[in-house]
Amino acid sequence: MKEVSAILLAAGLSRRMGQENKLLLPVDGKPMVRHVVETYINVVDGPLIVVTGFEEGRIRRALEGLSVIFAKNDAFSAGQASSVAKGLSVAPEAKALLIGLADQPLLKASDLQDLLEAHRKHAEVKITVPTKNGQRGNPIVVPAALRSRLLENPDKPGCMHFTREHPETVQKVDFTAVGFFTDVDTPQDFAKVLQTKEEAVI
Repeated sequence: MKEVSAILLAAGLSRRMGQENKLLLPVDGKPMVRHVVETYINVVDGPLIVVTGFEEGRIRRALEGLSVIFAKNDAFSAGQASSVAKGLSVAPEAKALLIGLADQPLLKASDLQDLLEAHRKHAEVKITVPTKNGQRGNPIVVPAALRSRLLENPDKPGCMHFTREHPETVQKVDFTAVGFFTDVDTPQDFAKVLQTKEEAVI
């Protein structure tokens, strides 16, 4: 069994971005989705599952040459929970499973490593959720023992409902890294991401 695998959700409709598919917007000279996938590849030793849906062909082309497994969610318009369920249905076993969003370009490999280290340090039998001042972040870390439970309610599959209905299975760990708490939904969000990256270079 591998130590760490990952599911990245890249199936959403990107409605609030307007005419653009947010995952294809340029970050550091490459499509956002590729930038995020490469960050995860630097951390996991198991397979990286990319769940596609909306504009699947364009997402696949943006990730050409990378070692990923694609899982198409035909029900992507039903929302994020269906994409998590699709990813879980194909992801191979691993001691820890990262479940994250493909629209978090401020995440660094070191952030993911810190999250995994916190998972190991605190309680590997629980789902580890990054938090900041009460705000939940992403990705989360799911231990092998709890993975199947995310699918036990077919009407509400995935992480969000399960972790809220079973708080005893969750450990919240405080982080300050902005990448955990920044995703891109609107043009304003994307502008802030680019500004943050520019300021980090100065």
